[in-house]
Amino acid sequence: MADSAARAGSAGSTDSAHEPNASVTDWIAVAAGGLGALMATLDISITNSALPQIQGSVGATGTEGTWIATGYLMSEIVMIPLAAWLTRVFGLRNFLLGVAALFTAFSMLCGLSDSLFVLIMARIGQGFTGGAMIPTGQTIIRTRLPRRQLPIGMTVFGLIVLLGPLLGPVLGGWLTENASWRWCFFINVPVCTALIALLIFGLPKDRPRYGDFFDADWLGIIGLAVGLSTLTAVLEEGQRERWFESQMIVTLSLMSAAGMAMVALSQRYAKRPILRLSLLKNKSYASVIFIVFTVGAGLYCVSYLVPQFLSLIAGYNAEQAGQVMLLAGLPAFLMMPILPRMLGKLDFRVMVIAGLLCFAVSCLLDTVLTAQSVGHDFTWSQLLRGVGQMLALMPLNQASMAAVSREESGDAAGLYNMARNLGGSVGLAIIGTFIDRRNALHNDMIRETVTGNSLLGQERIAASAVSHFSSVGDMAYAKLQALGQLALQIQQQAAVITYTETFYALAIALLLCIPLALLLKTPKAGAPVADAGH
Repeated sequence: MADSAARAGSAGSTDSAHEPNASVTDWIAVAAGGLGALMATLDISITNSALPQIQGSVGATGTEGTWIATGYLMSEIVMIPLAAWLTRVFGLRNFLLGVAALFTAFSMLCGLSDSLFVLIMARIGQGFTGGAMIPTGQTIIRTRLPRRQLPIGMTVFGLIVLLGPLLGPVLGGWLTENASWRWCFFINVPVCTALIALLIFGLPKDRPRYGDFFDADWLGIIGLAVGLSTLTAVLEEGQRERWFESQMIVTLSLMSAAGMAMVALSQRYAKRPILRLSLLKNKSYASVIFIVFTVGAGLYCVSYLVPQFLSLIAGYNAEQAGQVMLLAGLPAFLMMPILPRMLGKLDFRVMVIAGLLCFAVSCLLDTVLTAQSVGHDFTWSQLLRGVGQMLALMPLNQASMAAVSREESGDAAGLYNMARNLGGSVGLAIIGTFIDRRNALHNDMIRETVTGNSLLGQERIAASAVSHFSSVGDMAYAKLQALGQLALQIQQQAAVITYTETFYALAIALLLCIPLALLLKTPKAGAPVADAGH
């Protein structure tokens, strides 16, 4: 048995060594997949900086305006696991050409919208078509590149997924300041035109299998659509609606539970479930999913926390905050030349653990922030965070594909990308609640210490009142201004304490993933992919 295993391994190595390099057409297909994934991830956050202008233009309140982002994320999460099935039904080339054309049309409709309803509907369509381009991009890389060139493709794909959410607010802020918020959507038109050209030249024609449409797992499809869309809505709106005090949140939660129950039933009764949860029986793949869920939560949460701190505490505008966020992308570019070699030589467990440690330490560096902290105080934490994200996500990307067979790669890519985005939604919902409650607690605690009997408080108010009196000439009004200034300082200090606690909680969550990283398996050079994770 040992001899046969050795011969099999030797044969696998020989096959890998004689496997031809990817052709120009293959690289065109990979470029198309990467460009599609970039557009889809970029558009998740491109409206964040432009929301005030968009709300004013379409007459939306702050709460209503959040659905411009929620609608996109909700439909994208639903589409990601459906992409593998729809690829089988229509064929990869036909499917991607269709979604690229529809993504362009929905982008134009977003830019031309003058009402909130039309804009939200167009964003839902944009998210649904964009969501298809993320797992299919990963599948193209997995199926078109030979094994020895796979690390290069996966590195590029991981870089795109990492930079998309970082570039979104910066590009959106710049376009809004220098042109119009509508260009946040119109910019997709020329890019998608190039994407369609790459798809036409890079992907071969394939025959649709329309029979798979009627024989599909419709119980799972309906359950998935209802369960994930309502779950995303609950996570996004729960804190604003006071969670289960709201009848809407209760109703959506029940619908989500019913949808998830339908998905569970489909695992038992469907011939080919739309969501291949059986892949999670593979311990290596299951550990990848759990870790990427947590890293996705960390990625989205930090992308929310840092701009919020810079805006509320340091007084930065969206473009300035975006420039600080881009520091996390700098290590990604610097590591690009060496990462494929690292993936080919280093144990995935070592890389993922190192990445989690760097990410966690970067969060701990931000636990010493003060009310006087500004952009440059985030320099080292952002750079270390960028290193951590690359070291963690790149091996996870490849480990998710290496843990399954080539035939399962489409379903595995859908589940992997869904886990990352769903982790972001769950993480944002948790820290939203955490921030609101801890902020209220710290606000009350600080106020309790600043009483009329506090000599330090009295001296501070008196000094501030004298300063205001010199400009207003009315002592009573000057004292009111002094009290108002003190209240703002209390709110600011409470917010700083809350933000530092949130970064600390994120660091703990990331460190708890380290034992799971020990379950990852690094495929041996030349080993058959189907055996890599089993």
